[in-house]
Amino acid sequence: MTGRRYRDVAVGAPIGPGSLLWATAGDPRSLLPGSAAGIMQLMLPGLGAGVTDHSAFFDDPFGRINRSIPVIWGSIFTADDDEGGTRGRAIRDLHPDIKGTDDQGRRYHALDPDVFWWAHATFTWELLRARQLYWPIPLRRGQQEQLYAETVTWYRRYGLSDRPVPPTLDAFRDRFEEVCRTELELTPAAQWVLDPRANPEAAPAPLRLPPALAPLRGVVDHLGGEALRLLVFGAMPDSVRRRFGFPWSPADRAGFVGLCGLLRTLEPAVRRGALDGLWPEGTPHLDGRGRRVTAPSRPARATAGAPTPA
Repeated sequence: MTGRRYRDVAVGAPIGPGSLLWATAGDPRSLLPGSAAGIMQLMLPGLGAGVTDHSAFFDDPFGRINRSIPVIWGSIFTADDDEGGTRGRAIRDLHPDIKGTDDQGRRYHALDPDVFWWAHATFTWELLRARQLYWPIPLRRGQQEQLYAETVTWYRRYGLSDRPVPPTLDAFRDRFEEVCRTELELTPAAQWVLDPRANPEAAPAPLRLPPALAPLRGVVDHLGGEALRLLVFGAMPDSVRRRFGFPWSPADRAGFVGLCGLLRTLEPAVRRGALDGLWPEGTPHLDGRGRRVTAPSRPARATAGAPTPA
């Protein structure tokens, strides 16, 4: 990965109850762009190679996701910064032996700050994108900047170099788009995920909606499996869809806009827990009253929004 260095240092912001990071990551709608974020993780050569060479992802893709998200989200929902740093460094310390040479002969290491930052950047993008698409009231500019600053603090809990961290929200968006346009590839890991013939185990279960989301059922039944495709590819940056030729027609765009609109109108149902089934077991999040809770045990199976682990 071609690194970018910044003259200015990013300014973080506190994380905790009342923060935008807690409010956003604690809501199950934050997971809905997660499949798009996961695909973009795998499209970075160094990250995709690490998953290919050192992960059980291909044997048990959803099991790995369901084990990873609780740990990653656990570095957000902590009692204080000390606990956050402890949890973040524990995640970092899972990666020192994830290194090697990819299928193009390029060396990689999971703890390369640029590679590790990209994994975190996709989560930052995911949260900002979810607020844009699925909340009835979008974040104001100052709130977007605040959320970005809080994700900077989150990244620092891993204890890696700050050198790839964009100093501002605008710089983050420019760098994210630059990586999408110039550095992502259809790595073997990404190709496997995108080809349902190669990975039948990774095909998501039919989308089952809880009673509270009954207004969506007609649309989902009409679209069938297309609803899942629209949710995944609709959330992606236009530059990624265009660069890699992912099919996306005006009808697709209209269908995706309709799904987003319906999700926005269902805010009360979401607050009552209508999407809580998206949380992998053990994931810390917020309940409808803003209290920190943990997702209970349930039969293991994928959700349309579960992100691919870093």
